[in-house]
Amino acid sequence: MFERPSGGDAAIMVSVDFGDNDYEESLNELRQLSISAGLSIRGTIEGKRATPDAKLFIGSGKADELAQMMQASESNIAVFNHDLSPSQQRNLERLLKARVVDRTGLILDIFSQRAQSHEGKLQVELAQLEHLSTRLVRGWTHLERQKGGIGVRGGPGETQLELDRRMLRVRVKQLREKLIKLKAQRGMQRRARKRSNVMTVSLVGYTNAGKSTVFNRLTKADIYVADQLFATLDTTTHKIYIADAGSVVLSDTVGFIKHLPHALVEAFGATLEEAAQADLLLHIVDTASTNRDEQIAQVNKVLLEIGAANVPQILVHNQIDRVGLPPSVSRDEYGRITTIHASASTGEGMDLLRQAMAEHSQYLHKLSTEESAYA
Repeated sequence: MFERPSGGDAAIMVSVDFGDNDYEESLNELRQLSISAGLSIRGTIEGKRATPDAKLFIGSGKADELAQMMQASESNIAVFNHDLSPSQQRNLERLLKARVVDRTGLILDIFSQRAQSHEGKLQVELAQLEHLSTRLVRGWTHLERQKGGIGVRGGPGETQLELDRRMLRVRVKQLREKLIKLKAQRGMQRRARKRSNVMTVSLVGYTNAGKSTVFNRLTKADIYVADQLFATLDTTTHKIYIADAGSVVLSDTVGFIKHLPHALVEAFGATLEEAAQADLLLHIVDTASTNRDEQIAQVNKVLLEIGAANVPQILVHNQIDRVGLPPSVSRDEYGRITTIHASASTGEGMDLLRQAMAEHSQYLHKLSTEESAYA
């Protein structure tokens, strides 16, 4: 996590094209992430390379160009569209005499700003410490000083670096234990819902696809909505009533993104488990996005990683009002709804979402009845 400088959050973005097909999309996403983090972008350094430079990632020539741009624009943060090794980050900070933030660090900073619940804050802190642990490798001179003498923590001859590592390990262990307890509590709540035959539905999707707007429209809740990445972070759960389905528990989960740091996927395992344990996933898609197919693939990739790939899923193409499409549904060969076109902001097609949930509830009830008959 980076420290915000006084007098303005001026930053230069740095992005290198290694021949990736999604380079422009990734750069645009970095800009949105930077804005979401509260940064003011003063310029962009771009380049092409076959492989990263081992010492400075972007090479000495581009590093000098970056230093000049930062000085001219009075910027004190360099935001990289890539993950940097600890040594690359340190070398760049020494050369630039400024803070260097990689993509993972930027996302972690946004998460630390947005976490509201106790569990969310614990999860973010764990992810930050896991990320920091890779940076405690002869990083700063103050970490090399010896700590010795009677009554000093760690005993004689232990370096500050070793103390920092030990304290970090202790805190990580504490956080993991607390999150395990919270995960167990969630499991008990889910089992109670299963026993009461209440259908659970989770909203999933790429960040900024409109999940929270859909959630508010269905539940008449008032959770925070904004046109920015990761506007909401904590999972929110509400019970709603749907005709022909009865009570339904609806959960709004954290949005996904390309190259979502593995530390975050691991840290938010308890929260993302809501999606893995759901009876139905409403996969919210931004219809107006030119990259919606890639975003759908990225969400499905994360769902596979968290064990939710086999949960029944309905694609909800949201924001049809922005592209002039009418509300509609598509069905598979068995007559089940697979795709819905709707707009949460205008309310068009939201009745189709309720209809889809009602039909899936009836399908689950039929399965349960058949299983009981054969038992």
